[in-house]
Formats: sequence, structure tokens, C-alpha cells
Amino acid sequence: MSACVKYGSEVAGGGSTPVPPMSTDRLVERITRCVTGLALFGTGISLQIDARIGVPPWDVFHQGVAARLDRSIGTVIIATGALLLLLWIPLRQKPGLGTLLNALEIGLVANLVLAWLPEPESLVVRVPMMLGGIIVTGLGSAVYIGSGLGPGPRDGLMTGLAARGMQIRVARTGIELIVLVVGWLLGGQVGVGTVAFAVLIGPIVQRLLPRFVMRARDAG
Repeated sequence: MSACVKYGSEVAGGGSTPVPPMSTDRLVERITRCVTGLALFGTGISLQIDARIGVPPWDVFHQGVAARLDRSIGTVIIATGALLLLLWIPLRQKPGLGTLLNALEIGLVANLVLAWLPEPESLVVRVPMMLGGIIVTGLGSAVYIGSGLGPGPRDGLMTGLAARGMQIRVARTGIELIVLVVGWLLGGQVGVGTVAFAVLIGPIVQRLLPRFVMRARDAG
């Protein structure tokens, strides 16, 4: 099983929906889909951040580091992605075009959207905002994963560990627990939204992914 297939199944919550190996046929369409999906992903994360009732584990980490270094969260997302790519080297992971786009675009979009989004005070607004963010993040995940241009830096780290013999569920859970704890200690948001993301993101992506998978022409 290729890394891409493992990656797709894990993000889809452990389901059986495979993502085909990286492909360059219909490259313009693939890039368009990837860029669109990543923009949606960055927007969804921004909605969750400004709802202020808990964010996904990686973004708890990003928030904590951003607060400590007095940098924008988008900048930290980009820097973290670049550093994680260095960890791919000993794991013998090969980045695709989607990997590089992921490392750059999500942070840039998050900076832009967070500068524009309001920060509501009422839970009547914040809860739907958080839930909407999870749905948009799930949609963005399905669209960019389905483009078949390669996993993002964080997911590639997980699949790289899996390729070295670690169960992918163990790799994903272990890494996310580590970044969650470190991010919380640094001051990142942990709350109901963190739990909601963990529970909902898998089923959302699993349901949407088959609609957006681009298979290589020779795959039938």
C-alpha cells in the first residue's frame, strides 16, 4: 500500500476509502482543486480559532507557539510545516506538489481570514461558528486530498512512521497527543471544539472524500 493510500484512509477516520497514488495527469485541474481545498481548510481552521472554544490539536500547538514567540499563527503554521519536512528525510518520504502548497497556503490563508473575521462574544454565534469551521475544514480536506498531489507535512510524518512499521493509528494518535499537550502548556486553546473536531472530522472527510477523488486516467 502506498503512502498516499494510507494517508487518505487515516484522514478519513480509518475508513476504507482509498486515495490513489500521486499523479500528474490533468495537472491544472489537480492544482486548482488542491489550492481550493487548502483555502477552505485554512478558512475552516480560522473559524474554529475565532470561535474560541477549542481548536484541533495541531492548532493548539500553533497557537501556543505563536503566543510565546509573538508571531501570527499563520507564520507559525508555515514554519512548522517547513520544519516537519526536514523530518521526512530520515523517514524517506517524498513530497509532492500538494505537500509544498500545503506547507505554504494554509498559513497564508489563516493570516488573511483571521484579520478579517470578527470575534463574537455570544456562544449562540461561537458554537455554530466552531461547527461550521469543522465542516469547512472537512470539505477542504476532502478536496485537497482528492487532488492526488501528495500529503501535507503533518500527515506525511504520520505515514512515514507507518511505513517504518508503526501502526498509522498509533502514529497519528501519538503525534497529536504530543502536540496537544505541548500546545496546551504553551497556552493554546483546548476545549469543547478540540473534542468536537476529533469526533467529527473523520466521518465528515470519509463521507465527502469519494466525491472529490481524482483517479489517474489509466486507473479506469
